[in-house]
Amino acid sequence: MTPSLSTLVLGGGCFWCTEAVFKEVRGVLDVESGYSNGQAARPSYEDVCTGATGCNEVVKLVYDLADVSTRELLEIFFVVHDPTTLNRQGNDRGTQYRSGIYVTTAEQKAVADDLIREMSQDKLFDAPIVTEVLPLAHYWPAEDYHQDFFEKNPYQGYCLAVAAPKVAKFRKTFARLAKA
Repeated sequence: MTPSLSTLVLGGGCFWCTEAVFKEVRGVLDVESGYSNGQAARPSYEDVCTGATGCNEVVKLVYDLADVSTRELLEIFFVVHDPTTLNRQGNDRGTQYRSGIYVTTAEQKAVADDLIREMSQDKLFDAPIVTEVLPLAHYWPAEDYHQDFFEKNPYQGYCLAVAAPKVAKFRKTFARLAKA
C-alpha cells in the first residue's frame, strides 16, 4: 500500500446498506462486503446468519487519506446507522448486526475512541453508544452475490426500504464528501 492508503472495516448492520453508502464517498477506492471478528476463519452467509460464528457483517474500506480522513469516514458511519442498539439495526437482529469499528492501525483506534468519547460527552444520542472498537480479526469476503448488492438491485424491497434512505441521508448530510 502507498503511504496515503489505509484500510478500515466497519460493521453497521446489514452490509448491503453500509456498502451502498461508502461506495459514494470521495476518497474511498474500494468497498468489499465481508465477515469479521468472530471465531470462524472462512464463514458463509448461512453460517453467519445462525449467530454461532460470532462474525459480524462488515464492509472493508480502502481509502486515500489525501482525500478523506478516518474521522470523516467515522462521522458518516455514526450518522447512517444506530450505534446505540446492541446486536441490532432496525428489524435486523443478531450479533452479526452489531455496531463495530475494526481498526488496522493505532491511529484509527485513537480517532475512533476520541470520536466516541466526544459524542458521548455531547450526548448526541439518547442512549449510550455500544459500538465496539477492536483490531480487525478473521476477515473473510462475503459471497459474490453480496458484492455491490444495492447497485445491482436498487428496486429490491430491502434496498428500497432500508438502503436507499441511508444513501439519501449520506448525500444530504455529507454532500461535500460525495463522489462527483
